[in-house]
Amino acid sequence: MRTPSLPSRPPALVAKYYAYRATATFGFFWPIFTVFLLSRDLSYTQIALLGSLSAAVSVLGELPTGYVGDRVGRRNSLLLGALARAVSVYALAFAESFPAFVALYVVWAVGGAFTSGAGDAWLYDVLAERLDASAFTRVRGRGGAVNMTVSAVTMLAAGALYAADPRLPFLVGGTVNAAGVPVLLAMPRVDDTRDRERNGDGAGDGERNGDGTGEGDGHLGVGDAARIVRTQLLRPPVRSVVAGVALFFGVVGAVDTYIQPIAVDAVGLSELALGPLYAGFSAVAAVASYHADRLERALGTAGVLAGVPVVVSASLVVPAAVAPTLAVPAFVALKGAREVVAPVASGYVNANVDSVGRTTVLSAAAMCYGTVRLVLKPVAGMVADAFGPLATVAGLGAVLAAGVLVVRGAVALTDADDVDAARA
Repeated sequence: MRTPSLPSRPPALVAKYYAYRATATFGFFWPIFTVFLLSRDLSYTQIALLGSLSAAVSVLGELPTGYVGDRVGRRNSLLLGALARAVSVYALAFAESFPAFVALYVVWAVGGAFTSGAGDAWLYDVLAERLDASAFTRVRGRGGAVNMTVSAVTMLAAGALYAADPRLPFLVGGTVNAAGVPVLLAMPRVDDTRDRERNGDGAGDGERNGDGTGEGDGHLGVGDAARIVRTQLLRPPVRSVVAGVALFFGVVGAVDTYIQPIAVDAVGLSELALGPLYAGFSAVAAVASYHADRLERALGTAGVLAGVPVVVSASLVVPAAVAPTLAVPAFVALKGAREVVAPVASGYVNANVDSVGRTTVLSAAAMCYGTVRLVLKPVAGMVADAFGPLATVAGLGAVLAAGVLVVRGAVALTDADDVDAARA
């Protein structure tokens, strides 16, 4: 893998991408979100149902929103997502009933679905056309570092804002999310880039997609989208990576539910310490994301996608087996690992699919990730009710380790079959 060749000072379009990632933060309200929901007389069961609802909407919405992103353009898809999330965060400040939260969670999840595939698809294509596609992991990782750094800083203010007025974290957070709209409007459309390059006033060769279409020109049909997902996402190398990453993200999402009760009840931290704790998580994740490309160069793509989850799975088992206080470093490892795996996995999938339908394919992958999370969350909840959060986290770590071994075995068998077929 050759080293991405970008200047030390980011080009304008990369700087705009970093600015957009800075606005996509929930730091102002995330550390107090559960406390806020409880203050609105929601039960723990209702809060769990909201989490499952969000995952279900994300799963069902991934392919349709990915298809829309390929039809109307990736930047426009990001705009729709930013607007939906800003509106839902603003409205959360004034919601009083469970049905109101249900409606807002749906809007929030749909906004996330619009951005999940479109952001990486836009970045990969614009780097390929204007700079260097091999820089994707570096730019994507450092964009994540920007997001995590902003989240860490804003999380420190969450408690103070909530103490002043429970609505303030959401009003301030919604304003930051809304600031992403003008930033996105300043970012280039990928099809606009192609048009300029084809007219000779842009950088690069400016070739259009293989079927003569550009982003957002409306030539991608529903049948084409289904064929693209079948032929590109379900190919043996890609499908194995997506399966392994889906399990990893599912375990991360399930474990995240139990960080607060373990930190307070098992480790002994006060509720006031949760804001700084989460800020620390974000700071570590920012550093991990910033260096994702270096770790990929050191370990290789397969080393990151298989090795990092195995290390995380071991760290999740240790607190229940040795001492609960070891849960804090385990959670730190979990947060950092996610920000390393995400850009590497996305870069791998991007590099192995075609530009036409890229958003649809990435959204289909995100749908796989959401499906595993949707299944794991309620199962983990039942285990937690029966055996407690620490045992549940340990069980999730064991499931992750077993899953990685199964996926790696499947990849080895697939590679052997390919070799046999080539020899025949």
